[in-house]
Parts: sequence; structure tokens; C-alpha cells
Amino acid sequence: MATFLYKLGRLSFRRRWLVVSVWMALLVAIGAASATAGDPAEEEFSLPGTEAQQAFDLLEREFPQANAEALSTTVVFQAPEGQDISDPANQAIVQSVIDELSTGDNVISVTNPYEGGQLSQDGSIGYLDVTYDGSWADVTDDMRDQFAAAVDTGRDAGLTVESSGELAMAEMDMGSGEIIGIIVAAIVLVITFGSLVAAGLPLLTALIGVGVGMSGIAALSATLGLTEMTGILAMMIGLAVGIDYALFIASRYRAELIAGHSREEAAGRAVGTAGSAVVFAGLTVVIALAGLAVVNIPILTKMGLAAAATVVVAVLVALTLVPAALAIVGKRIFGKKLRSQNPETGVPTTLSRNGKENFGSRWAKGVLRRPWTVLIASVAGLGLLAAPVASLELGLPDNGTQAPDTTQRKAYDLLSEGFGPGFNGPLMVVIEAPDGNVMASADTIAERIGALDDVVATAPAFPNEAGNVAMMSVFPGSSPSSTETSDLVAEIRNDLAPELESETGVNILVSGQTAAQSDFSQVLSDALVPYLALVVGLAFILLMLVFRSVLVPLKAALGFLLSVLASLGAVVAVYQWGWLGAFGAEPQPIMSMMPIFMIGVVFGLAMDYEVFLVTRMREAHVHGEDPRQAIVTGFNLNARVVTAAAVIMISVFAGFMTMGESMVMMMGFGLAMAILLDAFVVRMTIVPAVMGLLGERAWWMPKWLDRILPNVDVEGETLEKYLESNGKGRAAAEAKEPEPAGVS
Repeated sequence: MATFLYKLGRLSFRRRWLVVSVWMALLVAIGAASATAGDPAEEEFSLPGTEAQQAFDLLEREFPQANAEALSTTVVFQAPEGQDISDPANQAIVQSVIDELSTGDNVISVTNPYEGGQLSQDGSIGYLDVTYDGSWADVTDDMRDQFAAAVDTGRDAGLTVESSGELAMAEMDMGSGEIIGIIVAAIVLVITFGSLVAAGLPLLTALIGVGVGMSGIAALSATLGLTEMTGILAMMIGLAVGIDYALFIASRYRAELIAGHSREEAAGRAVGTAGSAVVFAGLTVVIALAGLAVVNIPILTKMGLAAAATVVVAVLVALTLVPAALAIVGKRIFGKKLRSQNPETGVPTTLSRNGKENFGSRWAKGVLRRPWTVLIASVAGLGLLAAPVASLELGLPDNGTQAPDTTQRKAYDLLSEGFGPGFNGPLMVVIEAPDGNVMASADTIAERIGALDDVVATAPAFPNEAGNVAMMSVFPGSSPSSTETSDLVAEIRNDLAPELESETGVNILVSGQTAAQSDFSQVLSDALVPYLALVVGLAFILLMLVFRSVLVPLKAALGFLLSVLASLGAVVAVYQWGWLGAFGAEPQPIMSMMPIFMIGVVFGLAMDYEVFLVTRMREAHVHGEDPRQAIVTGFNLNARVVTAAAVIMISVFAGFMTMGESMVMMMGFGLAMAILLDAFVVRMTIVPAVMGLLGERAWWMPKWLDRILPNVDVEGETLEKYLESNGKGRAAAEAKEPEPAGVS
């Protein structure tokens, strides 16, 4: 592989304008396709095979008159203190809001709180529902403005008016998160390279790669049902790895130039060595993300596959566009001060200052002096951070987790105050009668369910036209995300429903927000072990191919486990417990899909740094250095670059914490914390300590296994043999090779 990538790097360097043209044409073509594609799909948390999904599917089939995709928005009114919402003056205000809402674009219906029993028992609070024709993608600015104007009419007249639903939601802020990450990345790259031009190269190539990936997702969004959230997470990961991969290729290119190679030869060697590491690092990320398909949750599968595709694009960009860009940049890959060491070629004799050891070498030697102390302290610290995971509570986002100053949260609180906490998340009981007379059993079922401890009310059952299926709303006494409501779902499903089914002969399904959440958590729990076995198993085999070792991949996997548990513990402390003010959000349950998605993403990204750092150690060891010196050499050559790459990735992920979407904010924080811990505690601290303690045993592999595993040659041993066999021709070619046209 190293030899193939070496030739690819030289070819891309020579045909730089052709390579750039191909990538730009691809970007324009896919961008044009995305511009003519349909709007992104709505978020759909379908759960194949679960009871909640069976109920949803049955309702969709048996109640065709109901528009499942219709937009629904709720407006809540509260009368001034001491007044009743039914007072003539207040009723006139509510009616004026109803009239104004009814004239809005695409409005199908507006309920009247005075006719549908939508007033609280004390008369102070009422609500109405507005139904729109269309889906989330059909919402326009005019519709939002009309809705806001109607709500303001009620507020200006003296009522408290809040709202929830699609029309009340502000459009997601797509711009600030990635811009913050890019700015920090640019600063880090300038410090790392000492050149604005060199710093801009990884940023520019990464942005082109992300542009291609995001345009592809947008072009396929309507066809494949890819949501806006899918695109955001793919952009988050694609941007981070794209910058990192370009950084590693460019850094190795500079090192090869200083070693005395021509520019084309240096590009070939950089892609042949660092590029091999990029390929296998990218493969681990792709395996981890694509492996999310085993969970069998469609939205999670789409997120994983879209992000994996973006990573593939980032790898291809690093292997082709980056060497082409290096040819165009020429001497300016070094800063002016470094170029002044050798004005004729612009290549400095060394990157070190005053001949002193760099920080990476000093750090590795410091760790190797006291490996047991460093190892025990690091593991203990990560264990302490992981402790909050013991109290992890999973949940789906609802308006109760919104910030207190949002209208959605205020509407949620008003409905809880007026109608009880369970009103915001009623259970949906679906009854199916094989004999076609569902209403004969409906009253008995409603009475038995209504007698349960945590049930405050049941709505009358509503049958379909055929009379064989009915749906009934059940209002718990506790909030949707509470354990009491989850226990109520389990009680109805496991205890009461079997009794009622045997007595009445009907089938009973429980659905609704809390029921779906319980099913969601169960699906994720059941899938966790198979997912980990698949992803860690495949990555373990891949790392054995890369390192020709059994213990190094084992160490890598255990280190990942430490970092992901510690980062999840930090997420629990900040978002569930409310430490640090949860960055503007209320304490809330952790998103149900957060742990398994984080495991997939963090595992892939953690293996990036393992591959980049340890392959340099392996390379030094293969070329004759003893194990301890190989560790120091690996840190001397790659620690600075790994540090810069980690800071860039952390800044990109942390930038997404500024978005208003709770899942994106939580994911950005969790991934940033995971990279921080994995890069600086696990890879930069625990890895050299363990490698130092293992010594030569770190590279042990049974002879029979070594024989059957193919040699992928990430460290470039076969490349060295190839170059040696062509040494005379190569040396003569380099001696005669002119500088590429346009290089300065």
C-alpha cells in the first residue's frame, strides 16, 4: 500500500492543476445537484420492531383521514392573576387570536378552547391547537411571521401567551459553530507551521472536502430521507478529520523536505507513509460510524453512514488534493524565518530551535522515567471523571428540557400548571378488536387503566371507520421524562394489558412519547454489546495489521474505554446534574442515542491518534531503534502535530456547543471532552507509559498469526526497499529535477 500511495502522491504533485480542477468540478457538480434537490426530511425517530412503532404504524394504516405529517402547534393562554380566561374581555382577546391564526397560510384548522374542553379546572389557563397543511420543510418565513403576529396580538392585549410546536421553533443556527472552530483551527495551524499560507492549506482542502460531502448529503436528502441533523453531525466530523488528515500529510512533507528530498519526492514519501496512516485511521472511523447500522434505528444509521461518507471524502482529499496543493504552495510551506536558513531552496536545515530537544521528546522521556506513577495517576483521574456515569439517565428531548426563557418551555410549564405534568406527554393506548367491535371493550379498558395509581384521567376512545381499532389518550400524573411514567408504561404493558386481552379478546398496544422513549432505550441497550463486538473486533484486526502486534491494539481498545467513560461522566455532570450551568440549558436527561453515538465516533477518532503516534514508534523500531528510544523518536516527530490536530478537533467540536439544538450542543461537548481526554491523557500519557513498561513485548505477535495476516506496511518498509532498488535512477532524477513551474 505504501508504494501505491507513494506513486499516487507523486502523480498528484505533478498533475496538480488537473487534480485541483477535478475536485473543483466535483464540488460544483454536486453543489448544483444539491441546489435542485428537495428539502431535507423531517426528524423521524422510528423504532422498527417495537410496540410503540407497531402502534404508530397501526394508527397510520387505520386512520388514513389523519395527516401524520401535518404540522401542529399549540398556543397557551393564561389570564392575569385573579381573572378567568372565560371572562368576556379575555374571551374576546382569545377569539381575536383565533381569527388571526385562521387566516394564516396553509392553516387547516384552529381549535376553540371554549368548545373542546381545553380550559384548566380553575379557569385561569386554556390552550388551542393550530394544524397546518404540509410538513416541516414547507414552513416559510411568512408563516412564522403570521404566527408570531397572532401571538403578539394576545400578549399586547394583556394575556400571557406562549407557544410550542414547529411554528414556535426558531430556525436552527447553522453558521456560528463551525466558524468558531475554523478560527481556532487557523490560529493553531499558524502557530504549528509558522506560515499563513501553510496554515491555510489544511483548512482550504478540508473545507473543499466538507463542501463535497455536505453537498452530497443535501443532494440525497429528499431521496434517502437525510435530515438537517444528519448534515450537521457529518459536517462536524468531516471538518475535524479533514483538517487533521491534511495536517499530518503536510507535516510529513515538511520533514521529508528537510531530510533532503526534492519536492515531488517529498510529496510521494509523505503520502506513502503518513498517507498510509491516514487511510487506516480513516478506516477505523468509517467502521465505527457505519457500524451504527447494527442498532437498527433508521435515523442513527443515516447519521452514521452520512458521517462515514464524509470521512471517506476527507481521506481522498488528503491523498490527492493535499499533495497537489503542496505543489502549488511551493516554498511557502515554510515561514519566512525558516526559509531564510536556506534562501536558495527555501528549505530549512532543521525545525528545532538552537539544537535543543523539542517538547515531545522531553515529555516522552519524563513519562518513561516514572511509568508506573504516570499510569496509575492517569487511570485514577479518568476513573474519577467516569464516576457520574453510574447515575446516567437517558431520555428524549422535549419542551421541558428547553431553556427557561424560551416560549416552548414557558408553554410546557403553563400546561403542567393548568392540566398536570402528564398532560405534556400523554400515553396513547391503541386497541384492536379482531371481531370488529372495538367499542364494546373500550369502556372496560378505560376504567381499568384509569384506576391505576399514576393515572389522573383518560380521554374517551375514538374508533376508526371500520370500528375495529380505537385510540385512547391516558394522562399520567407525572412528567413524560420521569421514572414514574416509565413505570406506568411497564405496568400497563406487562401486567394490565395481558389481563385485559384475555378478558376482552382485544389487542392492546401502548405508545406515546414515554412509551417510545422506553422502547428506544431498550433497543439501544440490546444493541450495545453486538455493536461494540463488531466495531472493536474489526478495529482490533485492523490495528493488528497496522502494528503487527497483539498488545498494542489491546492497549488502544482499553484506553478508548477509559476515555469514552470519562467523557460520558463529564456529560452527565454538566448536562444532567447541571454543573457549569449546563452552558445555558436546564439539567436534563442525556439524549438516548448519545452514549452509543459517542462510542462510535470517539472510538474512530481515538484510533486516529493511536495510529498516527504509534506508527512513528513502529517505524523507528522497524528501522533498528530499541523500544524505549522508538517511543522518544515517535514523540519527537509526531507529538507536536498530534497536539495541534487534537486542539483543532476539540475546537471544531466545541464550536458546535453554541448552537441552540440540544443534541448538537451535547454532542459537541461530549466529543470535545472525549478528544481532550483521549489525546492528552490516554495517547500522550498512558500510551508511552504502557509502551515503556512493555518494552520489546509491545511488538509481540505469534508467528503463526504473523504468517497469515497480510502485511499492509504502514511504516513504509516495502517502500524503502522499492526506493533502494531504484536508488540510482531516483538519485539521478532528483539531482536533475527542476523546481515545478510556478513554485516560489
